Amino acid sequence: MGNFIGEFDCKIDAKGRFLFPSGLKKQLDPSSQEIFVVNRGFEKHLVLWPINVWEQETKKLNKLNLYKKKNREFVRRFNNGATQLIIDGNGRLLLPKRLMGYATMTKEIVLKSFINKIEIWDKAAHDELMNNEDIDFADLAEEVMGEIEEDED
Repeated sequence: MGNFIGEFDCKIDAKGRFLFPSGLKKQLDPSSQEIFVVNRGFEKHLVLWPINVWEQETKKLNKLNLYKKKNREFVRRFNNGATQLIIDGNGRLLLPKRLMGYATMTKEIVLKSFINKIEIWDKAAHDELMNNEDIDFADLAEEVMGEIEEDED
């Protein structure tokens, strides 16, 4: 299972359907069989999980001690609105209206590779996030990546 690469602009029709980009479809692991789970992201966006990645992630959740309130609350929120999606015969995915409302999606969206999953953003929200001048990318890179040591081959 590899990581996705790319950013794709898409349009949503009145029913909430969008054409899944062929550039992403070619990157799917055959084990995902064009089946996904979509759920809420941490910010006001959605996350599209290939089914094989979703299953790996939920295995981690199954190891949590659900007698701890914090763990129960996390699992509830993580699964809040989670919906299975299948690419239809026309190559489209149908987003649930409730999730579209959460992410304030209009007619234009951006599908953005995010390691082994895909973020779905309203185009205007995505552009605002990425054009945020309050974040110095060089400083962020140093803080986040500066402590990682390279493995020796």
